[in-house]
Amino acid sequence: GTTPSVSRLSSRPRFDRRRDYSLRLFVAQFLGLVGIVLYNSWVWVLIATNLLVNTGEFFSDLEATGRPDASFFQHVDLAAGIVMLVAFLIRGPWGPKGKRQEWRWLLLFALAGAVGGHYAYACPEGLSAACRSAEWHLRLPLHHYLHVISGVIEFAAMTTAVYFAWQRTRDDSGWVSQTIKGVGVAMLIGYPLLGVAYLTDRLGVFVEPIFFICFSIM
Repeated sequence: GTTPSVSRLSSRPRFDRRRDYSLRLFVAQFLGLVGIVLYNSWVWVLIATNLLVNTGEFFSDLEATGRPDASFFQHVDLAAGIVMLVAFLIRGPWGPKGKRQEWRWLLLFALAGAVGGHYAYACPEGLSAACRSAEWHLRLPLHHYLHVISGVIEFAAMTTAVYFAWQRTRDDSGWVSQTIKGVGVAMLIGYPLLGVAYLTDRLGVFVEPIFFICFSIM
């Protein structure tokens, strides 16, 4: 028989590595898409249900104890966080220009989202003045505050991820760089609105989707 050339032998591991990377990237992208769909269940709520009572409530209120389908929405949020976490882990931090600093913050974002899905509100603060009062006076069960803290971590992690992504791409002129800049501007505008919505319990239904969309794009 013939003996394979050295060049053919040396090229096969390189080909296998490329094939494995392409497969891993495909799986990560597919899972990421599934996670994004689950994360944006608010779209289905707005279009196909009448679960939202007024414009002042937050989508987390749908998961509060006693609300219709609360368990369903909790499991959707938990699944979204877990699926995105797995997607980020499979994808890894490496890109064409080296390791991406925002990757670890995206992991934290997904993990915080899963924790928030597991620990739901004890009562709908966007609908109940008594719930808001009890929350501010620390009279609610621990799982309520774990949801609040996980939400804060989720927003902080994604904001940090956007900052590092902007730093990495700010000298580029492509669509990725422009998209990240647009997300950053939208978040800078949105955060004051979110603060007003949270402190006044008004317009939560309009303000939260801004961040859901921005986070999904990232």
